[in-house]
This record gives sequence, C-alpha cells and structure tokens, in this order.
Amino acid sequence: MRLATVRVADGYHVAVVTAQGVVDLTAGREQSSLPHHCFTNPTALLDRGPEALAEVAQLAATLPAVPLASVVLGPPIPAPRKLLLLAGNYAEHIIEGGSRFAETDKACPRVFMKPPSTTLRGPFDPIPIPPPARFVDWEAELAVVIGRGGKAIPADRAIEHVAGYTVINDVSERDFHLKDRPETREWDRFFDWLNGKWLDGFAPLGPWWTTADEIADPHALDVVLTVNGIEQQRGNTGQMIFHVEDIIAWISSFVTLEPGDLIATGTPAGVGHAKGIRLQPGDVVKVSIDQLGSIENRCVAVEQ
Repeated sequence: MRLATVRVADGYHVAVVTAQGVVDLTAGREQSSLPHHCFTNPTALLDRGPEALAEVAQLAATLPAVPLASVVLGPPIPAPRKLLLLAGNYAEHIIEGGSRFAETDKACPRVFMKPPSTTLRGPFDPIPIPPPARFVDWEAELAVVIGRGGKAIPADRAIEHVAGYTVINDVSERDFHLKDRPETREWDRFFDWLNGKWLDGFAPLGPWWTTADEIADPHALDVVLTVNGIEQQRGNTGQMIFHVEDIIAWISSFVTLEPGDLIATGTPAGVGHAKGIRLQPGDVVKVSIDQLGSIENRCVAVEQ
C-alpha cells in the first residue's frame, strides 16, 4: 500500500495511492472505527498500529479514486516526531568528501537531526535558496518510516519496527557562513556543517510512503538523482555501510523511537560539492528510488 497526504485548505488528508488514482480516506471516516484525526495526521494513524493500516486498506477499496494530477501531494509524513539522518553511510561518499574510508567508519553510525517542522517539504514543492546559502547541494536518500516504537531494539527484530519506506533529498548548504569569526576551529566547522543542514525547506519527501510488506529487500534498491535531467548520483542501498536494522538498533540504544519517526539512511557518491556543482535558482532536482517513486523539486530564490 502507498500512503500519501493530500494538501487541503486546513492541512492534510491521508490518502491511499492506487493504480486508479488517489483515494482520499476522509471520505470514509464516518464508516471507520478509527478516530477522525487518523485521517488528517499520518503519525496518529501509525500510533494505532498495523491493525489501523489494515483497516484503511480495506476502506480505500470501497472509496472512489481521483486522478493523481488533480491533487497536490504534501509530505507523506508531515509532522514526524523526529527526523533523523545518517552522515557517511556509503564508502564512496566518504571518499569523495576527501576522507579515507577506514575501519572506524564501520564502528557506529553517525546520526544527526533536522528540525522536521521547518525542513520537510512535499514531493513537488520548491527548494528555497535564501541569501545566506552559498553552496546548496543534493543528497538522494532512502528514508525509513518507523511504525512500532521502542528502546534498545535488537537488530534481529528491528525490521519489525519499520512501517515503510520513502524518498528524501537531504539538501545541504556546504559553505554555511553567517558571520566572521576571529578563529575557526574544528568544533566550529562541525556546527557549520550541521547548521547547513537545517535551512528551511531542505528536506523534500515523498511522493508517498510504501508499506514494508511491498518491499522485499530495502537493501536492493537503485537510487538515482538528476539535476536538469543530467544524472548526478546513482547508487544502490545495498552499498550502505549500516543496514536499516543496524541503524534502528543503534539509534534506539540511546533514543526512544516513536511511530512516525523518519530515518534517512545516507547518500551514495555523486554529490555536487565533490564536482564543484552547486544548485542554483531554476535548477530541477529529481530523486528516484526503485519501487518507491520519485520526487522532483525546482530550486527557487527566496528572501530571508
């Protein structure tokens, strides 16, 4: 099942995307046993567990579909409790960044966060490029949707906590600089890197999330990114240093995971910084992952 959100005047409606089109589930909420807010908030739906997903699948089969082109899709999980991401989860990406791939890179995942309420955007929304941005870059990634939360989840049970998968672009400002310093130390450089991830609209997501039962192996998916139709990234999730179950086990060893949390699993080689190519207003970035669909976002200059 593919679940999306449809943007409406007062927020979002949860929808199912089928071969016939988009089914707005709010049309059937009166005949459902689920609370009404489950039809406007995907996180609330995930809170109800797999039985709720089974119920909406049955409900969708009874409702009419409209053409995909007739609706505006929002982020499939508009309000996750956490948006967690991995840095350096593909060896070739570490190398293209100027570092040597070493045993220490396989010791533990490097996890950071983005503020979800301001970075997440829909699958076809613009990527804003504000005045402080000096080198905006792309990162095509597989994102995991957590279905069942938990703490200290063992790796051999971690996949049971996955509700599904989606596509994300971890847009990054590689040359973050707001003010001059008397001295720039290594600690400063880390925070420049981190803060460069946080700019508004720097996490397009979608176009929907696909339930885990439809993805036989999340580590066998091709990941492709193009800019203005020219391929810039091509990799496969099988190249990840840490697989999905390893990532969930690691994060949950110190952070409680909750339904609706998103985890972006890192990007393969081919980012713009390694090539000296930066995103400019007017550029169109498309990210595609096997079995999950594509997101496509135009870069737009915005005022601060």
